[in-house]
Amino acid sequence: MYKRILLAYDGSASGQQALLDCHEIAQWSHAELMLIAVMPLPLASVGTEGLVYIGAVQESEKARYQTILETGVRKLADAGLRVRGEVVVGDAVYEIADCARRIEVDLIMVGHQHLTSWTARWWRSSVSKALIEQAPCSVLVVITHLKGPARPMASRVSSRLPPKRQGDPHSS
Repeated sequence: MYKRILLAYDGSASGQQALLDCHEIAQWSHAELMLIAVMPLPLASVGTEGLVYIGAVQESEKARYQTILETGVRKLADAGLRVRGEVVVGDAVYEIADCARRIEVDLIMVGHQHLTSWTARWWRSSVSKALIEQAPCSVLVVITHLKGPARPMASRVSSRLPPKRQGDPHSS
């Protein structure tokens, strides 16, 4: 079935869930795992002083991404799985698809958290959606939801209404 699995890992809640699911699939299929952490390109700035600052920030960010990646790799290795990791810099969709082609994976796994507001969904692009179009193999999107029980719409509306008054004929 799957011999090589690539997990795009960022340490987020959805990334953690994808790591757990990746662990289960890898154990089942005896697959080799590759974790990739994609650090976004730094924004360009004007002026020599800005470039020095961005370089220092970029090194700090790369170290942070490396730490997150090493934590994920360690969790899977401690479970007895064959795993390695790599931090890359660039556009997430391009870098994930490129790595998948380069190491010839059978499956790409990514985590995805549903956004609650339509404006957030509209504003923020979906790496998962774009990756499906660019990937050289199957993509498994592991969905996580916001924590806490979702209240039904009627409950949310009624909590905003004023309390019912005793003897009011308009209260039901």
